[in-house]
Amino acid sequence: MGVVMDLSDRIVVLDHGEKIADGAPDAVRQNQAVIDAYLGIAH
Repeated sequence: MGVVMDLSDRIVVLDHGEKIADGAPDAVRQNQAVIDAYLGIAH
């Protein structure tokens, strides 16, 4: 995922076919929906 963040100006993130984030890598990296979908939700 780091390579994509380094090479991209804009990133669109899908979760089960639904767009959950769209924007600059720094904004996407901090998006809670992206964190939950790709890193899991802490319980």
